[in-house]
Amino acid sequence: MAKAEMAKKDKAAMRKEAEELREKIRHHEYLYYVLDAPEISDAAFDRLMERLKEIEAAHPDLVTPGSPTTRVGGTPREGFTTVRHARPMLSLDNAFSYDALRDWDRRVREGSGREDIEYIAEHKFDGLSISLQYEDGVLVRGVTRGDGTTGEDVTPNVKTVRSIPLQMDAAMLKKCKVPGSFEVRGEILMTRKAFEELNRQQEETGGKIFVNARNSAAGSIRVLDPSITAQRKLDFFAYFLYVDGKAPFAKHSESLEALKKLRFRASDDWQLCDGIEEVIKYCESWDTKREKLAYEIDGVVLKVNSTALQNELGFTAKAPRWAIAFKYPARQETTVVNDIIVQVGRTGTLTPVAVLEPVQVGGVTVSRSTLHNMDEIERLGLCIGDTVLIERAGEVIPHVLKVVKEGKSRRAFHMPKKCPVCGSAVHRVEGEVAYRCVNAACPAQRKESILHFAARHAMDIDGLGEKIVDQLVDTGLVKDVADLYSLERKEVAALERMAEKSAQNLLEEIEASKKQPLSRAIYALGIQFVGERTAQLLAENFSSLEELAEASAEELEKVPEVGPKVAASIVDFFSEPANRKVIKKLREAGVRPTAEKRELKSDKFAGKTFVFTGALEHRSREEAGEIVQQHGGKLSGSVSKKTDYVVVGADPGSKYDKAKELGVSILDEAGFEKLLGLK
Repeated sequence: MAKAEMAKKDKAAMRKEAEELREKIRHHEYLYYVLDAPEISDAAFDRLMERLKEIEAAHPDLVTPGSPTTRVGGTPREGFTTVRHARPMLSLDNAFSYDALRDWDRRVREGSGREDIEYIAEHKFDGLSISLQYEDGVLVRGVTRGDGTTGEDVTPNVKTVRSIPLQMDAAMLKKCKVPGSFEVRGEILMTRKAFEELNRQQEETGGKIFVNARNSAAGSIRVLDPSITAQRKLDFFAYFLYVDGKAPFAKHSESLEALKKLRFRASDDWQLCDGIEEVIKYCESWDTKREKLAYEIDGVVLKVNSTALQNELGFTAKAPRWAIAFKYPARQETTVVNDIIVQVGRTGTLTPVAVLEPVQVGGVTVSRSTLHNMDEIERLGLCIGDTVLIERAGEVIPHVLKVVKEGKSRRAFHMPKKCPVCGSAVHRVEGEVAYRCVNAACPAQRKESILHFAARHAMDIDGLGEKIVDQLVDTGLVKDVADLYSLERKEVAALERMAEKSAQNLLEEIEASKKQPLSRAIYALGIQFVGERTAQLLAENFSSLEELAEASAEELEKVPEVGPKVAASIVDFFSEPANRKVIKKLREAGVRPTAEKRELKSDKFAGKTFVFTGALEHRSREEAGEIVQQHGGKLSGSVSKKTDYVVVGADPGSKYDKAKELGVSILDEAGFEKLLGLK
């Protein structure tokens, strides 16, 4: 068979495999992010995605606009462009009482000349309204409400939201009688769980604390860097379907059903109501049940079900006459801060918590409220003894909104110098908000330390999951990571859901982890600011954990990409006697990782520093970086005057602009290959 014919056959096979992978990934995304009913593990899903990326990287012409790989956040943009809505995105009038709802119902009946009105009652999501435009079944644009007439184009950010389909099934569109070009409107929001996790991460890194889930969702969709949006775990609920700016069905309820069939996430809790009194019953029932929802709602949206009647009623200058939002009353109360105590989180962060004079908020007795960090206390101007306004949103711990009255005998709060759990010294890296206990064996963070130590990119101890770690710690078998290496089969087999065989497998995994390289061992310790990349650089400059533990801040800062903040964190970690004790115990247990010696192919790049930005066509940036190191060169994640070469691929980021500004040598991929001597 001719070479060209073989290549053509291979390309056809690649195209078929890519199409099959995309369909599988879309199916599993729908199961996981919309139905919350995954069929495969995260690892299996990752393998599908990695294979698709591999094919598309090798054959860029096979990439389709709706490919799941396009969800990955791209490079930051300069600003948002504005887009005019095909149909105005008007806000709704509000009703704050049932009497106001009855008045609205009277106006609807009078305006339509009908007595029997069918309404749809839906949750009023507390998020950010978004318009999604599809052409030929592919998502082409995502736009915020803006002023109702024009909004901001946030398409790259919207594409990172996993519950938003990037490409529609043509057969399903036909079955639902929806053409390939249509518009879906809905709400971008953040679940309670995702919101709590985001604020926990913000506390850990000293970032801004978000007041509520709505603000965090709105802020996340409007950042200029889509990669940040991708990290925020946003969700989307659809509630309007339009074709050429018009509702395509005779009833709004039919649109909601069509959205579900088209695999959009839409609420299952909407209800068809015969008259306003049924609507009021719906509002009353959800006022008591809304705490159990995974997301925040702040009311109920009511819509006339008949599309013809909607058109007949029309709009005012600001809102439709055929829809209204019933708002639940805010759950706020005032109370006194009797004390401020400190809790130690699972990663060692010290969090101040207000002990409140017990008060009823929305039918629940509240006696505590998180204050997040010292910066928040200072922002509030809060002292013990002050009267504060608190707000309860859902089942999460209430937060303090403001000080409403200073106490007569108020006293300031100061962070303790010793960890209230283990007594170790409390550390704070200069420029950071968070105060931390860096004792990896502190009981408050013991489980998290062990799970991180055993993670796939750390010591890779397969089988050591959360439930097993809980039992090992709760039974006292493991007090720090070094204790893992002294476990006996009889002890492990006695744990719940374990047996002789599974216990033996786990012990073999633990034993095998002793052979992990130094970079993984450094990362496994869980030192703040030390990720996989930094751990690798440290392993190339220090021969053992013991040598790293003795390094001064000045010595650490000589390592590429290690600045004062990272160096201070490493010094703080090893200054804690308990951590040095763990290092000693690990060595005694046989965990003695040594530095990985990189075999150099040449020294042609000795003393040269490279930075890569953008996507390379013929090899990944990781592969290119490895080649640089094999020839004696160094890699950096940032551009400075000391950088020798910046290698630029497709869609380069701000590093390219920085290189031009500083006059650093810039190479395209062909120039890099030529420098290697491959062209």
